[in-house]
Amino acid sequence: MIKIAIDAMGGDYAPNAVIEGVEQARDLFEDTVFLLYGQRDVINAQLKNRDRIQIINADEVITMEDEPVRAVRRKKHSSIVMAAQAVKDGQADAFFSAGNSGAVLAAGLFIVGRIKGIDRPGLVTVLPVVRNANQSNFVMMDIGANADSKPLNLQQYGVLGTYYAERMMQAKHPRVALLNNGTEDDKGNKVHKAAFELLSQTDGINFVGNVESRDLLNGVADVVVTDGFTGNAVLKSIEGTARSMLGLVKDAVYNTGISGKLGGLLLKNGFNDIRSQMDYSQYGGAVLLGLKAPVVKTHGSSKAPTIVNTIRQIRQMVSTDIVPGVAEYFANQQANQQASVDIPAEND
Repeated sequence: MIKIAIDAMGGDYAPNAVIEGVEQARDLFEDTVFLLYGQRDVINAQLKNRDRIQIINADEVITMEDEPVRAVRRKKHSSIVMAAQAVKDGQADAFFSAGNSGAVLAAGLFIVGRIKGIDRPGLVTVLPVVRNANQSNFVMMDIGANADSKPLNLQQYGVLGTYYAERMMQAKHPRVALLNNGTEDDKGNKVHKAAFELLSQTDGINFVGNVESRDLLNGVADVVVTDGFTGNAVLKSIEGTARSMLGLVKDAVYNTGISGKLGGLLLKNGFNDIRSQMDYSQYGGAVLLGLKAPVVKTHGSSKAPTIVNTIRQIRQMVSTDIVPGVAEYFANQQANQQASVDIPAEND
């Protein structure tokens, strides 16, 4: 049985939306047990069926206003901290929350812990590709875990992203690209130029060079590597642009009198298809990749359907052994590096 530790108190619509999503997922996935961490009385009042759902009382709640690191260190009996601790102790296979993003990241780093050899875990998400019959989505990493990144981090994101794309999206020999301010090889600041060189020399990945943000949704790569500050800004720009463009089109259609409204009715299904295609929550949450177990953060405004999609995503991560695969790769990489150091020079 797969066991998932869930912060029942995190998110704008918690615990109602979380519980509703968990109950829907429980009915879909017979091999999964759900550990709900939160205020027992509040959860019991919303829960309809306790089959394969365990409630673990957590008196404290980390709010969106709490300073993340301080809250994780001080609120030991919070739903976020206790759920992460369950993963560390082997009581659960994975942890996810729709709560305070910084606190989820801090709990993942300080409690679950990094895989040996990985300098900084990063947040990875799946985004849609539009108007490309040969590709439906791509992976981007980091989208907010680390505002500042070193060339080594960007290189490791290329490896981590490749693993994720292969195991979760069934991408064959996924193309890895570095997000930059131009496609030429010499573009970018010192960090990006150094990262370009490292990625070009990394065995096991299919590095295709630099890409610009305007081309991301056209399917120019399967894995896009960037620092957390840039990745988060690009992600929010895509969200905002998609929302604004749909609003402009709807206004243009429905504000042109009766004929426009009739045309709008005919186009309604098309608008819904576009909205669905641009909704990356259908792929689940953002994964803090590089930890010893899956830690997934969903959007604070997540409702039951997104909770279900996230649980489906976590189950796939656990069943495909993504984390052990990454750990094994980096362990072998370190061993090979050490072996090359230990080989004596010919004139020694």
